[in-house]
Amino acid sequence: MKRICLAVLTLFLWNHAMAADIEEPQWTLVDTVGKVELREYAPSIRAVTRLHSSAETTSGFQRLAGFIFGGNDTGQKIAMTAPVEETLYTDSPVMAFTMPSEYALEDLPDPKDHSVTLQEMPGRTMAAIRFSGWATGGKVDRKTDELIQTLAQHGIATIGDPSLNQYNPPWTPPFLRRNEIMVEIKLPRADR
Repeated sequence: MKRICLAVLTLFLWNHAMAADIEEPQWTLVDTVGKVELREYAPSIRAVTRLHSSAETTSGFQRLAGFIFGGNDTGQKIAMTAPVEETLYTDSPVMAFTMPSEYALEDLPDPKDHSVTLQEMPGRTMAAIRFSGWATGGKVDRKTDELIQTLAQHGIATIGDPSLNQYNPPWTPPFLRRNEIMVEIKLPRADR
């Protein structure tokens, strides 16, 4: 039993140390409604690739990873960030990596793969609901429904499609995984 506890603790600490080194987009908590956080995000730059279907996540990830691991016009390596974002429930799904905040658009190299593009994202207000474990289709659907229903109950309008945001490497055990369903929102004027 001691060995199992030690192995779990070691895995937790190792995974936590790795996750602490990975930059995430900057945001400020505006409010909380139920289990949903309302966040104000700073402007950012994303590398984006279109997916032919929601089943194409592996090849989408490989295209984006190829870009940051040197598949660009200068061979430059760019630090990995979290989360990996994938839009949901749309006919034109995309996967995106946020670029490290140290870069301006003009500082980034051009992707060699023309299916990867760089996109400036303005500051925006997002609603997020967090969950752990594997992001299975059923769990993603349930959490998306919970997010949308909570926002509707509070009179908060959504903008665009929700996205699945995954923060951990694939080898992370389910109980240590962090996932979020997010959607852009428009807060009523009185809440600003």
